[in-house]
Amino acid sequence: MFIGHWAPALAAAAVSKDAPKLSTLFIGAQLVDWGFMIFGLVGLEKMRMVPGFTTMSPLDLYHMPFTHSLVGTLVFALVFAFIIMVMRRNPGAAILAGLVVFSHFVLDWLVHAPDLTLVGGENKFGLGLWNYPLIAIPLELALIIGAFVYYMRRTKGPVGPPLVLLGVLLALQAFNWFGPEPSPSPTVFFIMGLLAFGIVTLIAKWVGDSRWHKSRVGLAVPSAYR
Repeated sequence: MFIGHWAPALAAAAVSKDAPKLSTLFIGAQLVDWGFMIFGLVGLEKMRMVPGFTTMSPLDLYHMPFTHSLVGTLVFALVFAFIIMVMRRNPGAAILAGLVVFSHFVLDWLVHAPDLTLVGGENKFGLGLWNYPLIAIPLELALIIGAFVYYMRRTKGPVGPPLVLLGVLLALQAFNWFGPEPSPSPTVFFIMGLLAFGIVTLIAKWVGDSRWHKSRVGLAVPSAYR
């Protein structure tokens, strides 16, 4: 799963006027992958490129006990929810933020070859839908487009920024699916991943600052000015 991870962020941002900002939720949706990239750069977690490892991905993610275990993801979710609670003093916003972070494990479980664990160890889980492109591709597109439509219906503001965001997401996904094989160097992969996440988050901030929840239409004030 790649851009599908941002679907829960779009949906959560649209649920309530009190939800965290879209850019915050975009960080939360990929928080464990931010962690994986950083931990990978310092050698705490490991991966390798194995052409044909799955039909759709050459990533052999063989050591991710801190970020992509059930317990690890729960810790990330609880810490993120705690930070939002401290910053917003809003239990609903904190719960939404935590659920968005935890959704990462659920979505990865659907598509990954067995490489997810409960708390590290040898027992690994994953349904492996990356071996079934005719299922995985429509699933990812349905998630992101469905969440995007829901977000647009529940918010008000200029349509240009959201369309740019959707276009960038789809372009990144197309490159991921149909572009050249990633560099065999894990370091290059980690750096490129962090760069892609950063760019998408900045665009999400632009979108979130330009639109507001329809329950606030009477105020007609974008979130950037509230």
